[in-house]
Amino acid sequence: MGIFSRLKTLISSNVNDAINKAEKPEKMLNQLLIDMNQQLIESKKAVAMAIADEKKLEREALNQQTQSQEWERKAMLAVQAGKDDLAKEALLRKQEHDNNFVEYQKQWETQKASVDRLKESLRDLQNKIEEAQRKKNLLVARAKRAEAQQKIQSTISTMSGNKTAFEAFDRMAEKVDQMEAQAEAARELDDLTAGSNLEKRFAELEKSDTSADLMLLELKEKMKSLPDKSE
Repeated sequence: MGIFSRLKTLISSNVNDAINKAEKPEKMLNQLLIDMNQQLIESKKAVAMAIADEKKLEREALNQQTQSQEWERKAMLAVQAGKDDLAKEALLRKQEHDNNFVEYQKQWETQKASVDRLKESLRDLQNKIEEAQRKKNLLVARAKRAEAQQKIQSTISTMSGNKTAFEAFDRMAEKVDQMEAQAEAARELDDLTAGSNLEKRFAELEKSDTSADLMLLELKEKMKSLPDKSE
């Protein structure tokens, strides 16, 4: 189980390291997943070695059992041949292999139980890494959204604290209003001036026509008072 303890320690160390260095969440998560997968590979190798040891113990136990059966067969042959001393020697060898079989069987059972736990832990670890992989994009999106909100809030706070920019903007707005008012006044003056000139011209024209009419009437009256030269 030590391999999984080492993995937990490494991951915790990397997390604390990344947080302390204030790394970007996406970079931190990617690195964590790289570390997790690397440790998963190492863990698989360790579990594979444990399985290999289990199989070796199992084979050795079976071998001891086979040897025991073989010496038992030889003891039977010795008895059939009337060689009891040789049969006793064979039985002693059989007993030795029986003892070895019992010992190897215990070791194999212990190793098998350990391997089963390692396999379960390995499956659990792999599931957690797969879950972390699925969650990564969501966490990155949340982090980017939070970062954007922080930037917006920071900009708002900065602008709120800097009244000079807003005051300059207001002054410029007043200046534009003034320019528009001046332009409107100039246009009205031009229209007024143009109207006055037109009226003046018509007044002069009317005055001119009236004087001519009066002079013409005066001339006719004068002519009436003159003697008629045709007489």
